[in-house]
Amino acid sequence: MYSGPIIDPHHHLWDLSMGKHAWLVPSDPTVQAIAGLEKIAHDYLPDDYARDAAGHNVVATVHIEALWSGDPVGETRWLETLDKSKGVALRYVAGASLGTGSAGRVIAEQAAFDRVTGIRGILSWHPDPKKCFVTDPELGRNADWRRDIALVQAHGLNLELMMYPYQAGIVREIADSLPDLQIIINHCGSPIDRDAEGMQRWRDGLRLIAACPNIAIKISNPGAYDHDWTLESIRDVAMHCIDCFGAERSMFGTDYPVSKIQMSYDQIYDTFKTIASSLPVEDQAKLFHDNAKRFYRL
Repeated sequence: MYSGPIIDPHHHLWDLSMGKHAWLVPSDPTVQAIAGLEKIAHDYLPDDYARDAAGHNVVATVHIEALWSGDPVGETRWLETLDKSKGVALRYVAGASLGTGSAGRVIAEQAAFDRVTGIRGILSWHPDPKKCFVTDPELGRNADWRRDIALVQAHGLNLELMMYPYQAGIVREIADSLPDLQIIINHCGSPIDRDAEGMQRWRDGLRLIAACPNIAIKISNPGAYDHDWTLESIRDVAMHCIDCFGAERSMFGTDYPVSKIQMSYDQIYDTFKTIASSLPVEDQAKLFHDNAKRFYRL
């Protein structure tokens, strides 16, 4: 079982008293891509993360933008004020409203922070409107959106992507068109449809995008779309990610506290350690630590 250092490449922090996370208290809770939000609708700060991670050798973490309402640079400024002594939020993947008139300015402002290593884009459209994070299934082909991700590359930043298998072809086009842009896929590429057809769509989609050397994947929040998860069901997803991307382009991450809806922090990393125990020691180090250190310039 892996006992070396861990870098968690995907988690969130928030202070709800600031009124910047409207998605956590939706006005219409029947239409939401994430069910069970009431479990995480409370402040989550560095000490909370450190408490949850206490049973694991977490030496650094990467904060992912948490859909901060209004000026996304405000979230980065807020992160800069937080305690870093426990290694929490040493790097940031920041927000920017890609495809809008303000995105160019925001990307430049985010890039000016030394801890910012990437910008996140969300392409997650699903035929079921209740599962959509965006309304346009062709957003990734929008000329303004493409203009802005080229700016992400120009500023030396990574592009993080949330996607469903339905967007695999678009993601492949993006990676082919910008071969020098490092793209990092969140949450295993979101195997959201759990029937046989849906899981085959997900497997095929990962193979399609994994052929691009500039795409990496985070095996994060494994219970998000697997509410009746077992060790074997998570193993199947994690190992398909590793089979497609290899140990060089895969990372284990938590997505805490969002992932708390289905799994505790210990359950996530204990499951990853069990799954990884069959792999060579050097591959385990890459999955838990070394790749995140490289991709997030820690």
